[in-house]
Amino acid sequence: MKTLRCENPGEMVYGEAEIPKPGKGESLLKIRKVGICGTDIHAFSGNQPFFAYPRILGHEIAADYIAGDAEGIQVGDKVTVIPYLTKGLDIASRLGRPNCATDMQVLGVHIDGAMAEYIVVPSHAVCTSKGLSYDELVLVEPIAIGAHAIQRAGLIPSEYTLVIGAGPIGLGIISLAHIAGAKVIAMDMDDSRLAQARKLGASHIINPKEIDVTATLSEITNGDMPTLLFDATGNTTAINNAFQYMAHGARYILVGLQKDEIHFSHPEFHKREGTLMSSRNALAKDFEYVMDRFEEKSLQSGYFITRRVNFADAAHLFTDPERPLLKGIKTIIEFN
Repeated sequence: MKTLRCENPGEMVYGEAEIPKPGKGESLLKIRKVGICGTDIHAFSGNQPFFAYPRILGHEIAADYIAGDAEGIQVGDKVTVIPYLTKGLDIASRLGRPNCATDMQVLGVHIDGAMAEYIVVPSHAVCTSKGLSYDELVLVEPIAIGAHAIQRAGLIPSEYTLVIGAGPIGLGIISLAHIAGAKVIAMDMDDSRLAQARKLGASHIINPKEIDVTATLSEITNGDMPTLLFDATGNTTAINNAFQYMAHGARYILVGLQKDEIHFSHPEFHKREGTLMSSRNALAKDFEYVMDRFEEKSLQSGYFITRRVNFADAAHLFTDPERPLLKGIKTIIEFN
């Protein structure tokens, strides 16, 4: 089979390997589509904090089931994969939170991922499609991250919810928050992404390059400020700035990841009795929730996928000096 490997920062290399054989508790999948994630882009750039080279990237997966012992799944079924692998024995797993397990190995990050024609994964990590298309299946994982963040936040219908960053993860949060009944405010410096946020349910959009963010948020919320905030940028400045946008009693959820320290005024945060939490990966129930939303058509793949590339041409997207992967919303690698 053919593979595409990130050999070192800035270096993508095609290669060949034997098609892997599944053992007990494993399943063999034929990859049909792989989404390119911000994690993949950061790994290629050398900015991913949980990463070792060389590595086959890719953890947003749509595939055909070829062989194995996954329960309730037949050969030929369209599937996706929960790519956060753990033995399930550590404290987080025992608390029902394997998404942040101490022994976590994420496909395409800690171990080789799906930018290959075939992959073997634990059978318990394979999810049935419920009749979804490959386009829908490849989006389940990134949108499930948003679903998990919303579940962590305890979103209340009709509350003003600020989503900072309208990339793929942020747009997933915007769409699901809208479905859940929130009054969504989207903030980004890219007007095209803000336009997409509008289509997905944002009732207000803010470009911080153009207006006073604090004054605008105060006006939108009738002086209260947002009671729920999500950062989906992973940008240090954006993360630090958002503390001043919190209403008294607000919750602030960090979904984006960066390497630096967070800085904020303790007295300002304290007097608000603010809640700060991180949201990492997703749970099986979040995958199921997203697949249900696709099945009922409240989520539609066409709003997220903005570029497609054949596997044979995918390396060029990473190495192109024009940085096309930073444009649009979601790029999908397609296999023959």
